[in-house]
Parts: sequence; structure tokens; C-alpha cells
Amino acid sequence: MKKPIYKNSLKNFFIFLTSLILSLLLLGFIAFSLYISRLKTPDPMPKADGIVVWTGKGGDRIATGAKLLSQKYGERLLISGTNRDLSRDTILNTIDLDDTLKQCCVDMDHAKDTVDNANETANWAKAMGYDHIILVTSAYHMPRAEIEIMSVIGRVTITPYPVRDVGSKAWWTSFKGLKRHIGEYAKLLHSFIRNRHARGILPLAPNNKG
Repeated sequence: MKKPIYKNSLKNFFIFLTSLILSLLLLGFIAFSLYISRLKTPDPMPKADGIVVWTGKGGDRIATGAKLLSQKYGERLLISGTNRDLSRDTILNTIDLDDTLKQCCVDMDHAKDTVDNANETANWAKAMGYDHIILVTSAYHMPRAEIEIMSVIGRVTITPYPVRDVGSKAWWTSFKGLKRHIGEYAKLLHSFIRNRHARGILPLAPNNKG
């Protein structure tokens, strides 16, 4: 006995819909991968009000932020996500920075995740009256970082300063790299949906305004 036509049509519709969703997700992942692979440090480097470093593995992020501060690309440095078990002095002793700048111009917080990083960054920027920050974090983390910051602070200018592990292999050449990027892409989609109320102000490309 032949199946009713409507059942075949419904089945074909779900197959089409599933294929469409998977295709869109794949295209989105490709776009995400291309975007982060092309992220570069600004040239020329603009001056900002403040510099923010989100701590994490690889790339010497804190050293990079300290270097930008010493070169006067911002008047203060926020190190977000420091280990609660480490004292301020212990962290400062690892930074190659003039003692005067260490004491006057370096702030820290103990953010535990990306959302917490964004909230701490927003509170810091608002308290300081900053309209333009340089954000130092890993390239693959940058899109989500921008979304989270913009969702809580609004129209602040963010200059992305991506850092990469020196000598690291291309992410697509290892299972670990592929897994990390897929995981970050999934988190980015979740962040985009969760912060859809701020979609009109989300950055879609690096903002290098001075």
C-alpha cells in the first residue's frame, strides 16, 4: 500500500529543513573561521582611553597589554580574570613594566568566564568614563568577547588586538584545534541569540577607529 502523499511531503519537508539548517551552520562556521584567521593587530595602531586584557592560555596576553600601556596606547590597563590565589604583587612582578605604571595604572579583577569578563570590563570602562578600549584576547575568542561587551556597555569603540600562540599549528590540522573552534563557534551562536536585544549595536568587523 502506498503511503499517503501528505506523509511523503512532510518527510521531504523535514529533510529539506534539516539540510538547510545544517548548511547554514556549516556556512556560518566557515565565515567564523575565515574572520578569525584574518584578524590582525591594527596597523596603524590607534590610541584609546584604556587597554583591557582577558587572561587565558597562550599568546602572552598580559605582556602584550603591558607593552601597549608602556607605549601609551591607553592611560590604564585592566587585567580581567586573574587567579584569586595569586596576589596583586605576584602578578605585577611577572609584568615587564615601569614600577610607576604598575602602581598607578594597572587594575585587576577575578572574572571567572567570558560573561563575567564582559561585565567587569563594562563596569571598569563606565567608571573610568572610557569610550574607546583596546581589547587583548585570543583571535578565536574575539567575536564572542565583542558581543558580550557590547551587550552590557552599548556603543563603546572596541579595537581588537588578537594574540596567537607563537609557533602554533593551524587549527584545522589537529583534532584539538578543530574541537576548540567548533566549541567556540557554538558558544558564539549562543551568545548572539542570548544578546539579540543588542543586535543593532554588535560589531560585525574589527573597529579600528582612533
